[in-house]
Amino acid sequence: MDRKRFYFIAAAILIALFSLIVSHSLVSELSNEERDKVRIWSEALNVVSNADDDTDLTLVLSVLNSNRTIPVMVFGSDSVVQTYRNISIDVADSLASLAKKAAIFRKYKDRHIRIELDASHKVVAENNFVDVYYDDSLLLKKLAYYPFIQLTVVIIFMCIAIFALLSSKKSEQNKVWVGLSKETAHQLGTPISSLMAWIDILSSKYPTDDLLPEMNKDVTRLQMIANRFSKIGSLPKPEPHQLKGVIEAATAYVSRRVSNKVVFKLNYPDEDVMVWLNVPLFSWVVENLCKNAIDAMDGQGTISVDVLTDDHKVYIDFSDTGKGMAKSNYKSVFKPGFTTKKRGWGLGLSLAKRIIEEYHQGKIYVKRSEVNNGTTFRIELKC
Repeated sequence: MDRKRFYFIAAAILIALFSLIVSHSLVSELSNEERDKVRIWSEALNVVSNADDDTDLTLVLSVLNSNRTIPVMVFGSDSVVQTYRNISIDVADSLASLAKKAAIFRKYKDRHIRIELDASHKVVAENNFVDVYYDDSLLLKKLAYYPFIQLTVVIIFMCIAIFALLSSKKSEQNKVWVGLSKETAHQLGTPISSLMAWIDILSSKYPTDDLLPEMNKDVTRLQMIANRFSKIGSLPKPEPHQLKGVIEAATAYVSRRVSNKVVFKLNYPDEDVMVWLNVPLFSWVVENLCKNAIDAMDGQGTISVDVLTDDHKVYIDFSDTGKGMAKSNYKSVFKPGFTTKKRGWGLGLSLAKRIIEEYHQGKIYVKRSEVNNGTTFRIELKC
């Protein structure tokens, strides 16, 4: 997919460059053609200014009147405007408007034609030449801007196409994960049911056995995990729960399965907070963050869970005393496949991010981390 995307972008760039080159060539040709038209128009003006009573000016006047698109302004040798064509002048203040236009036209040094007048003519004593300044026609200006408009459209099209490709790829990945999750839940269902039946049989034969309750807890745990997998891909319905109880249950489950070298510190506000949660999925996020912290501390250290609130949000900080990470990895840790451990697929934090952001409309991010100084993950939820 990455190679196809590269070829697509390269082809779009080549098409855009080719279009720019062709458009620039057309604009240059039209610009030269307009200059030739202005030169002919200027020569016709010269003929009219030097004509006598016997000169037939029919063809010359036809040439002068044929210019309906190119703005031109004619200055005498004294820099006074003698005539102009295809230029809009403000009627209310014609002199000031004409002077303003004249100042603009005299800056067009590359669009200037000087016409030498006939020395035998009676006006040469004062004006022996005229300067013709012209501007590009409206059509030429539109063509000059067209390549940039076209390039903008191509860039927008490329962005839309790339976004569509990324969305399609993400949709395919989501379908794979959903299918894999549901199939895992389905496959776990049979052995879990069998284990529950065996526990019931053993409980009836050995009602005083101390190990059976612990086995039942683990089987119940497996059933909850299978339930979590079955819910991936569907939109779970959050319900109001006391946050303290949910976090305590999740951290207690993890703490019972690690050594005493890992210390859990839980800090809550004085009043318990009610939050809309899907408990199985949110508990999995808490457990995953705690397990990652334990791995980062090599099974020895302190995990602090601090709950803070304001008027609209609740903040849950998970801090550890582990190895920490570089700032460049703050966002990378949530990408599928990213892991610093020797074992694991690097999917835990990616799934945690999806659960918090898509299912609970919250945020999860690295609040702080320093190499060899621990890490703090923060979850933001609406109260």
